[in-house]
Amino acid sequence: MHNTEFIETFDSQKLFLQRDLVDDSNAVLIIVHGLNGHQGRYDYLAGRLNGEGFSVYRFDNRGHGRSDGAQSYIEDFNTYLDDADTVYELVKKENPDLPIFMLGHSMGGFIAAGYDVKYPDKLAGQIISSAATNKLDAFSELEDLSLEDNPEMKLPNELGEFISRSDYVVDDYEKDPYVSKFITLKLMKVVFNEGIPWLIDNFDQYDCPVLILHGEGDQIVDPSCSEKFYDLIASEDKSFITYPELYHEILNSEDKEKVINDILGWLKERTDIRIDSKPE
Repeated sequence: MHNTEFIETFDSQKLFLQRDLVDDSNAVLIIVHGLNGHQGRYDYLAGRLNGEGFSVYRFDNRGHGRSDGAQSYIEDFNTYLDDADTVYELVKKENPDLPIFMLGHSMGGFIAAGYDVKYPDKLAGQIISSAATNKLDAFSELEDLSLEDNPEMKLPNELGEFISRSDYVVDDYEKDPYVSKFITLKLMKVVFNEGIPWLIDNFDQYDCPVLILHGEGDQIVDPSCSEKFYDLIASEDKSFITYPELYHEILNSEDKEKVINDILGWLKERTDIRIDSKPE
């Protein structure tokens, strides 16, 4: 079953939510997308997860896609974490007896990791993909921009050419009407100058079972972010896999089946779901 709706947040905003549900599911996965993205970029992944017996919930972060909020803007990084909890509580209400996992990509990886720090012991595990969990050299020039002097500043979204080495993936991203064409300086300052330092300070509070994934050719989020995250978090159940040929969007890459099968294998170990329908 596939359906969409707008759900209400803690402060009466609306988040666009999609359910991709299967009968007799043994587990549920919540997908949290990255900066300037939206939940629709995970159609293929949701389909593969459904085919292996997992139900999927995915949503547009506030200010992204079809959700409420000023475009690519946020006042407080905690809002993203609290919105994720709104989704979690809905999922838990609708699936009270199932383990719930969360997958976060890029900025969504920051949101997922921060979610477990702020709301511990709720999730059965997390998958962290190309996650912004440390300071990024790619955005270092933002340090010289004053938010006080440029409160309304919008930066062009120039990430497209760096998300994949496959032209069709880049072309799809750049033509996607729900991918924002700009990023506000406010969002960047809030997430990268406030949120990430907070997360780093709380690595010792993160103890969720976690699978950490990263492309070694990532030019947006350096793989060292994931290495440091793996080394410093408190989780005893943690795994780290890198992919030598892949760029940032490993879940939409030409080699995405390798990545997805690694995810399925990890989930299988924790849910007893059989994996027997891998494509040729």
